[in-house]
Amino acid sequence: GKPAKYDPSFRGPIKNRSCTDVLCCFLFLVFILGYIVVGIVAWVYGDPRQVLYPRNSTGAYCGVAENKDKPYVLYFNIFSCVWTINVIEIAQKGLQCPTPQVCVSSCPHVLWSVPEDQFSKKVGEVYSGDRNVCVPGVSSDMTVWESLQLELCPRFLLPSTPALGRCFPYSNMNFTLPDLPWIDNSTISQGISGLMDSINARDITVKIFEDFAHSWYWILVALGVALVLSLLFILLLRLLAGPLVLLLILGVLAVLAYGIYHCCQQYRALRDKGASISQLGFTTNLSAYQSVQETWLAALIVLAVLEGVLLLLLIFLRQRIRIAISLLEEASRAVGQMMSTMFYPLVTFVLLVICIAYWAMTALYPLRPYVYWVSNTSTPGCETAPVNESCDPMASSKNHSCPGLTCTFQGYSSTGLAQRSLFNLQIYGVLGLFWTINWVLALGQCVLAGAFASFYWAFHKPQDVPTFPLSSAFIRTLRYHTGSLAFGALILTLVQMARIILEYIDHKLRGAQNPVARCIMCCFKCCLWCLEKFIKFLNRNAYIMIAIYGKNFCVSAKNAFMLLMRNILRVVVLDKVTDLLLFFGKLLVVGGVGVLSFFFFSGRIKGLDKDFDNSPLNYYWLPIMTSILGAYVIASGFFGVFGMCVDTLFLCFLEDLERNDGSLERPYYMSKALLKILGKRNEAPPGNKKRKK
Repeated sequence: GKPAKYDPSFRGPIKNRSCTDVLCCFLFLVFILGYIVVGIVAWVYGDPRQVLYPRNSTGAYCGVAENKDKPYVLYFNIFSCVWTINVIEIAQKGLQCPTPQVCVSSCPHVLWSVPEDQFSKKVGEVYSGDRNVCVPGVSSDMTVWESLQLELCPRFLLPSTPALGRCFPYSNMNFTLPDLPWIDNSTISQGISGLMDSINARDITVKIFEDFAHSWYWILVALGVALVLSLLFILLLRLLAGPLVLLLILGVLAVLAYGIYHCCQQYRALRDKGASISQLGFTTNLSAYQSVQETWLAALIVLAVLEGVLLLLLIFLRQRIRIAISLLEEASRAVGQMMSTMFYPLVTFVLLVICIAYWAMTALYPLRPYVYWVSNTSTPGCETAPVNESCDPMASSKNHSCPGLTCTFQGYSSTGLAQRSLFNLQIYGVLGLFWTINWVLALGQCVLAGAFASFYWAFHKPQDVPTFPLSSAFIRTLRYHTGSLAFGALILTLVQMARIILEYIDHKLRGAQNPVARCIMCCFKCCLWCLEKFIKFLNRNAYIMIAIYGKNFCVSAKNAFMLLMRNILRVVVLDKVTDLLLFFGKLLVVGGVGVLSFFFFSGRIKGLDKDFDNSPLNYYWLPIMTSILGAYVIASGFFGVFGMCVDTLFLCFLEDLERNDGSLERPYYMSKALLKILGKRNEAPPGNKKRKK
């Protein structure tokens, strides 16, 4: 591409600009309206209690409405649930097992089965008191045998305990099971053991909540420490950027040098022993290769080459490394003068929470695909039953002469307009989730770029910097460039959706064991991963150009890409130096908080005052991991702002080199340190003379 030309009217981010990518903006707004309509449809026609409460065979919820005093579900044959423990299949059936279920006030505590001599008795005589567990509406005058044939009453009851709203059998099984030919006793213990995992999970959940209740304020203290460390690290970069980069580079060289020394020692020892790969041969035990000399020789050569390449790069790219260090110092100066930018990630975080919460609430409201169902339509009185007609599980039972007529969950994969539409609505919701999240992230990048660009293109710093650069950039971005941000976010979203689809296909084909198909799938996944990384890089720089010049997405992306390609060596050096420095900063913040949290929550800090002593915890690693995760999020937010500042100043610096020559009419906007490194000077240096209009 052609270098940028001098423009005497250019004074930083363009003030007089017009809306960009209007068509994509209109499409995005229409999509958001559709997303809102999907949420309204879900809230009006859906029911979150399908996820939160268990249901009986009629579709009624246990623990609410008419079953308020019956919070538990009792399965007539719990082992039928064990035999069909396919999670996806059960989820499609609304977590319903292929056995009748009833709501009960308490789970059975003793083993009981219907004796054969009571088959001729009435249901009201056998199933009474604590054993009144038949399907609601069963006539008390019906014979027990008939109720068993129609699966209206259970054949047996097992001692159970409530867990997650369901009655699960005891795991100790200190009782003798009844002789039931349709139950394979050899699988019962395994089935009950699997079901008891849910009970143990509930106990673990309770303990986790207890730990959070006892340690939440200390977790907040740890997050406060992470906040302070992140701010201190960024502010100290203004004074210590050079020594820190030098220290990190020397540290990498020292690590490589030690690796060369260690490999050399191992190679000499194994060479004296005569251990060779020809003696070992080929083996799948990779650890065995540690005992042959060729392994350490290969590692020695690789590390030596890396050491030599790094030394050569330091020698020939030393000036570009100095430019990168100076830009890091300038970025720290910009952040220090616009401290409000450090807290903009809170705005991004709130918007992301809104996007994710809206999607989660919408996804939690599945439609109600219920139909009337009966096990045997030839039963007397069921000839005219409204089988397969839609019904409302929350409505009162439909009066009908057909015994066993229930309002049953039909399943999302079944026929029907609502059932066919639900999958499409869920796909629409997932697409909306990714598009809105990527748009929010794009908004943050463009707003920060506009604020930092106004700092760089201020000739007299900080006098010429706008009073409210961040808020001005925010309003300007929302007013003019919503469509451009939506365009870039849509491209990234489509690639991410393609990766999700590819992962789904790979999961389905994983059992095929076809090496050619596996190789092709891995190549496709690798290509999409690289494409996503490239699009993120291109979008980031395109948003910077949008914030400065106010052009549409495609033009801004092309200009940014061409500008970077004209300075590819500087791009690579700055990118790697910045990545190394920010990685060191994250390591310092996260490692420091992690070490302090470990010593505090594990009780290894002795002699603390009672007010600063932590209560004993069930899982002391839980607040430690929470503190580490929170520290990483905080450090990523702060260093993300710093990284955006470096990238913005870098693009402005490259543009400055192409637009200006240091003369009185075309002075540079860069700092004195950068001018000194480049061997250039201004005839009208910043701060001494007014720039000629």
